[in-house]
Amino acid sequence: MKGEALRSLMRWRMALGRYSETRLGHDGLTTEDLRRDLLLERLYAERQRQRGLRLKKGGSLDPSNLTVPDWLGEMKRLFPKSVFETIQGHAVNRLGLAELFADPQALKKLEPNLDLMKVLLAFKGRANPELAGAIRDVVKQVVEALKRKLKTKVEQSFSGRRDRFRRGVLRSAANLDLKRTLRDNLRHYSPAHQAIIAERLYFNARQKRRLPWTLILCVDQSGSMLNSLIHATIMASILAGLPALKIHFVVFDTAVVDLSERLADPVDLLLSVQLGGGTDIARALAYSETLIKQPSRTVLTLISDFEEGGSRAELRRRVKALASSRVRLLGLAALDPSGKAVFDRKMAEELAGLGMEIAAMTPDRFAEWLVGVMD
Repeated sequence: MKGEALRSLMRWRMALGRYSETRLGHDGLTTEDLRRDLLLERLYAERQRQRGLRLKKGGSLDPSNLTVPDWLGEMKRLFPKSVFETIQGHAVNRLGLAELFADPQALKKLEPNLDLMKVLLAFKGRANPELAGAIRDVVKQVVEALKRKLKTKVEQSFSGRRDRFRRGVLRSAANLDLKRTLRDNLRHYSPAHQAIIAERLYFNARQKRRLPWTLILCVDQSGSMLNSLIHATIMASILAGLPALKIHFVVFDTAVVDLSERLADPVDLLLSVQLGGGTDIARALAYSETLIKQPSRTVLTLISDFEEGGSRAELRRRVKALASSRVRLLGLAALDPSGKAVFDRKMAEELAGLGMEIAAMTPDRFAEWLVGVMD
């Protein structure tokens, strides 16, 4: 079979779904074709489920498993814009999202959680304007829960290293000098209790850290970056409250938007983000460079999947120039909902070779990494 005829057959195979595989096969499908096929099934197989057919597990509107934004982001990457817009409309209508975005009561029935918030952020442009308040309430509840969980860990990372040479006034478990306490109380071991009865506890003091640093968070806001964008926003709002640390928060696709003035309200910040579009990292770095006043006291963190849609040569040039100016460059790879890093490894390796430190980690680990960089 000639090449064009084979491609035509494979397009029919993808249009008809995996149940046509016995007749049409899938040998002509590339790796990306198979990925497209899987993503299409997650949407269009839902109608078959409604008719009673037993299919593989796919997309769901269960409050604990709202996977719509995740695979929709992949759709945006793998399909032309016109096709993606059609798919997005079908997702709203076929998976019950149309009702969710039209009726405040339908929204109130769902438990606020991270997955629900991702759906609301991804589709908020289609929502009934009367739902603006209800959407904000959901986002606020989830953001506050995430912020409470993360804030303590971040503040501990930035509160200073323990000073083991003087006893502290703040007597908390976090500052307990365990080795000295055990050593000095060994003579108080109780055979009856099989334990050391500590008569005196020793604590380490924490040295206050002064950080005259500027931190620029440059965040990719393409559809596939939603998980990372949410956590970057919350992290930025926490860091903005720390002394002697100036934060800039920049989001980008093919355009660049500086949202630094909105850091006091992470809910407002998240609701103002426009997900989607292409990716022009070089342009974002060019804007970020204008924010740098003291290069040796600046950390520029790029949070992205490193899939440059603009000039890769220009991106390399920008990174090399920034590294040469003594700016500390960090690259934080995108994480999927399961915590797995998803990024262009070849581009990341090139950037690492030019002076950008690359890593994939959770937000609390990022705080520890940041403190180490600013030492």
